[in-house]
Amino acid sequence: MARTIEQERAALAEDERRLTDRRRQLEERERDEAIKALDRAGLLKLDPRRIESLGKRIKALGVDEVEKRLAA
Repeated sequence: MARTIEQERAALAEDERRLTDRRRQLEERERDEAIKALDRAGLLKLDPRRIESLGKRIKALGVDEVEKRLAA
């Protein structure tokens, strides 16, 4: 059965809303997993200033360069 254009637009809008919600939930899960990984590595036990300093260094060098230097 053919839908009206308005019905089709409403259905598409609802699908987009659901997809946006799923993406948001996935981003939250990924963030939670990243935090858990940092905690398992013991990084969350560091002093907040030290964590901030490490973050700035990693950002300045870039993740790839940090991984390269740690592997050396």
